[in-house]
Amino acid sequence: MGNSSSMLTQYDIEEVQQHCQRLFSQQEIVSLYERFCQLDRNAKGFISADEFLSVPEFAMHPLSQRLLKMVDGLNFKDFVAFLSAFSAKASVQMKIKLIFKVYDSDGNGKVSFNDILEVLRDLSGSFISDNQREQVLTQLLKEAGYSKDSYLTLDDFIKVLGSPGLKMEVEVPVD
Repeated sequence: MGNSSSMLTQYDIEEVQQHCQRLFSQQEIVSLYERFCQLDRNAKGFISADEFLSVPEFAMHPLSQRLLKMVDGLNFKDFVAFLSAFSAKASVQMKIKLIFKVYDSDGNGKVSFNDILEVLRDLSGSFISDNQREQVLTQLLKEAGYSKDSYLTLDDFIKVLGSPGLKMEVEVPVD
């Protein structure tokens, strides 16, 4: 897959569609490829953390440093697969898996009290104190049947967040 949309063949498009569980149309994949090529300034075939940071919405996001760990070095197929979790067509379980990865920054398959606290710190900044964050999180975990010493797994996240009303969508511009 080269550096312009004209180099994206029908086979490539279908392969990417299959890789992302057909959550994007062929037209959306072409648009995503054009955006990918814009980000891949040196035409290396992957997007670096610095290139992702050139997107103002990404750079300003409070969780951008955590997300960078997940997206640094993605090729086009993996770029589309990553974005698939944000599709309106993605399953709740697929969205929860992405949320879990954001919290599980060390990739050990478990989320500790401190992991959640770090995300809350990233999201709330200096608006609330560390003590307030700890109190809120301790109460939230208690209400969900967990303690400060619990380690949450992906199954726990699915159990707690598995509401059919969970929304996590992004619009893919189609020219």
